[in-house]
Amino acid sequence: MGKKQNELWEWIKSIIIAVIIALLIRGYVVETFLVDGESMVPTLKNYERLIVNKFVYRFSEPEHGDVIVFKYSPDRDFIKRVIATGGDTVRVNGERVYLNGIPLEEDYILEYPYGDYGPVVVPEGHYFVLGDNRNNSWDSREPSVGFVSPERIKGKAFLVYWPLDNFRLLH
Repeated sequence: MGKKQNELWEWIKSIIIAVIIALLIRGYVVETFLVDGESMVPTLKNYERLIVNKFVYRFSEPEHGDVIVFKYSPDRDFIKRVIATGGDTVRVNGERVYLNGIPLEEDYILEYPYGDYGPVVVPEGHYFVLGDNRNNSWDSREPSVGFVSPERIKGKAFLVYWPLDNFRLLH
């Protein structure tokens, strides 16, 4: 084989390896996500792009306050905040959210929720999620969303990277 053919073959191998690594990272480690809608305002704004850690929940379970991305339907993902986990009792009443009878201190919400919901006990192995924009969010209060099972969870949102002037870590 000539020097040029050998060099071309090395380039092709390098590109193939890079594509395989990129696919493995996207499939198992991180994925990008486009925020579509205003259900997480003020934490996340419409059209912001973020990175979701798909790996973290292989070693631990979602915790109260985590912002997660999950499958709503085969062609649509949602992003919401975990409010309650399996065995917790959650209730929305009189502009407050109560977790196990204690009102949550929520400095991340846009406004207090209208209307009442619950009390309900979250089934073991499931999660109750709400949008931070409580009055403009399809979340666990809606029967079509309901409690989120681990199989539906894609990962934990942790970094907003676009637009650049909004670059930040989520906590």
